[in-house]
Amino acid sequence: MIIDFSLILKSIPYVLSGLPYTLGISLLSFMVGNVFAIILAFMRMSQKPWLKYPARIYISIMRGVPMLVVLFILYFGLPYVGVQLPALLCAFIGFSCVSAAYMAEIFRSSISAVDKGQWEAAQSLGLPQKPIIHHIILPQALRIAVAPLGNVIIDMVKSSSLAAMITVPDIFQNAKIIGGREYDYMSMYILITFIYWVLSFILELLQGQVEKRLTVY
Repeated sequence: MIIDFSLILKSIPYVLSGLPYTLGISLLSFMVGNVFAIILAFMRMSQKPWLKYPARIYISIMRGVPMLVVLFILYFGLPYVGVQLPALLCAFIGFSCVSAAYMAEIFRSSISAVDKGQWEAAQSLGLPQKPIIHHIILPQALRIAVAPLGNVIIDMVKSSSLAAMITVPDIFQNAKIIGGREYDYMSMYILITFIYWVLSFILELLQGQVEKRLTVY
């Protein structure tokens, strides 16, 4: 048979032992990337050239360079200049930096979508800039950004499989190890396809719940 179901069943525990790495890289990078992305978004919208243009250049580079290339530069390239980072840290830095560029554009468009009258009304009341952003603009922008941010986290979970290329023992790396040992990569690829789909489906359900709550409130 092309697919060995008995091998799939026996391999599930070992493959899933890499799940903490898959979810850890994705979720931690998503959270850190969000913070960085909000900063980048406001820099990108700034009228000051020394803030606006560095943000534009950073976003352009990170959106234009493949994730795998970023990971290879961090893991294989940095040792040439005397910097050796653990594979897990390279994956965390790479995913955080690249995802921040995409999420910065999501936040920028979401902030721009907030009615300008909100800014004008708050300013007419004499509110300082920071409270206007924190208490009026960002809460509304986050509601708009939920759906595209949900797509980003789902994509990050799937893209985390690239971390296996720099030896991070995630579910994809573990599946490759079994596939090489048993000379049956096809069965392992079917298994991780199903696992990634289940993870994505769960995240879709969570995204839907968050959207419903924000619609109510």
